[in-house]
Amino acid sequence: MKRSVIFLYGVACYAVSLGVFVYAAGFIVGFGTPTGLDTAPRKPLGVALAIDVALLAVFAVQHSGMARGGFKRWWTRIIPAAAERSTYVLISSLALIVLFALWEPIGGTVWRTEAAWARVTLIGLNLGGWTLLFYTTFLIDHFDLMGLAQVWRQLTGRVHVDPRFRTPSLYKVVRHPLYVGWLVIFWAAPVMTIAHLVFASMTTAYILVAIRLEERDLLASHGAEYAAWRKRTPMLLPRPRSRASRERRLPAPTIDALR
Repeated sequence: MKRSVIFLYGVACYAVSLGVFVYAAGFIVGFGTPTGLDTAPRKPLGVALAIDVALLAVFAVQHSGMARGGFKRWWTRIIPAAAERSTYVLISSLALIVLFALWEPIGGTVWRTEAAWARVTLIGLNLGGWTLLFYTTFLIDHFDLMGLAQVWRQLTGRVHVDPRFRTPSLYKVVRHPLYVGWLVIFWAAPVMTIAHLVFASMTTAYILVAIRLEERDLLASHGAEYAAWRKRTPMLLPRPRSRASRERRLPAPTIDALR
């Protein structure tokens, strides 16, 4: 019974996260959702800015703090280890729901692309960012990342095996392709309002800090192997490589690199 409950809990958490992901696309792009980054302002600038910064800060602390090894070791004394990732996904989703519900638009336009070719280019980049983001989750293990693999192993009585250190596809080019996808999504906007700029700037700053924390944890876990891969592979921006470098097989991060 306990295994079945944990499995159903994991499935429910995954379903919530998918719904939040779809809503996030509409919220950021400004299509099909009752709230959004760029709707009409309702509060004075200072109040709206303070609320938005606080919402982003709360999400950043939750999302990164719960991913740290020390917190997970403490947390799994309270909840089953198999449900740890699903719970992380659920709480992250709830934090985003609060952000979507309480976000205060600010108004004002930083830039607006008028040329049709420029608008089409930015929209195409934005769609490409979402595609890259989704694709990257499957490069490592989408279902492990979202907690489903853990609860399935618990249900079927399989022993957990830590993800193997490897370099699939884009991880031979940059260390954090998932974050590249998010950055493209945040900044490839045909219309950049002040609220959107605040959102993009703070989330970019968070990503840069989160990368440092994640890589510190991965370096502690994998030592020289990870250090060598980190030294040879750029963080976010691809760089030209020699033929010998392209042919060399390099190690890549485990799934925790996305947390």
